[in-house]
Amino acid sequence: MCRTEDTNLEIYANSAHITIMLDGLVKNRVDSKKPRKEGLTCTIDRLQSVDRENFSILAPFVDIVKIYGAFPLLASEDGLKKKIRFYQDFGIKVSTGSTITEFAIIENSFEKFVNEASNLGFDIIEIGENSLDLTMEQKKKIVEAVKASGLDFHWKVGRKDPRHQLGIDKTLQKIGEAVKLNSSKVVLEANEGINVGIYDEKGLVKWSFVGAITNEYPPSTFIFEAPLESQQSALIAEFGQRVNLAEIHQDSIASVESQRRGFLSKSAFGVSYIRRNPEGGPASKFIYYIIKTKHPVEQGELMSLSHLPRRTVQAAVDDLKRQGLVIERNSLEDARKKVYLPVQSDWL
Repeated sequence: MCRTEDTNLEIYANSAHITIMLDGLVKNRVDSKKPRKEGLTCTIDRLQSVDRENFSILAPFVDIVKIYGAFPLLASEDGLKKKIRFYQDFGIKVSTGSTITEFAIIENSFEKFVNEASNLGFDIIEIGENSLDLTMEQKKKIVEAVKASGLDFHWKVGRKDPRHQLGIDKTLQKIGEAVKLNSSKVVLEANEGINVGIYDEKGLVKWSFVGAITNEYPPSTFIFEAPLESQQSALIAEFGQRVNLAEIHQDSIASVESQRRGFLSKSAFGVSYIRRNPEGGPASKFIYYIIKTKHPVEQGELMSLSHLPRRTVQAAVDDLKRQGLVIERNSLEDARKKVYLPVQSDWL
């Protein structure tokens, strides 16, 4: 074994030892050993320089690094191989981005691209339809090409342009197709985190959108792109440490891991994402109080407890969902019924 490999192993061992020391002070991870199936933290590499010693401390908290956009086309083959091996020496998988994949599909050179990605050492091919609308047959051929090269794949759902977003029905259709293709994870597009996918024009989580998706598929199905720290905080608060997050800037890796381990989001990020008190009229505030104290609660129970008519209760619930304070789920006892829960703001 060469000296460089010895050094990598030594640094990785030291970082693992640091993690063990901290385990006595904070809540343990459910999946503490890689490769993890849940609680994935995915960051991006824009061909920036990475300090080996400092990154060794963060490496145990990172599961996947994506080489951003079409940047692999700008790097030499040797340089790209070294960068990929650098991350893999720390037990981190390396993925392409969907931009370069779409480019290869458009140029009818996808099989060649996949073979070159395999030779370079990539582990995962990310496939998206930002500027495409592929048929199921085309998707199957793409997946066959990836599997033939021995690589894994993540299918990405959503569009980058805020002006051309997919509605809930279309998003669910695309997710369903990705699941049928046996995608390891379905990545939800966020671009810069503003007015794209599950985020509104202020970068706030659209909980009604999230609720519609997670009513159909368990949250572990997805990797939520969350470029903003407030979004990372909100998703961990709602789904717990097992939530899969992507587009995490390297400066935020430790903060994400801190909240996964049980620190309050204000301690981890210095932000508080969700308003503690609802805005709007008395009906919304009263319904929020009932949901917060009696959850999970059905609409019929809300009407019975509040003595308000159905239309008023439904309007109040819709208002609270828009504010990001309440989420809708299918009842575990009767799938035909909906129940309402407060977003878990005790973290915030």
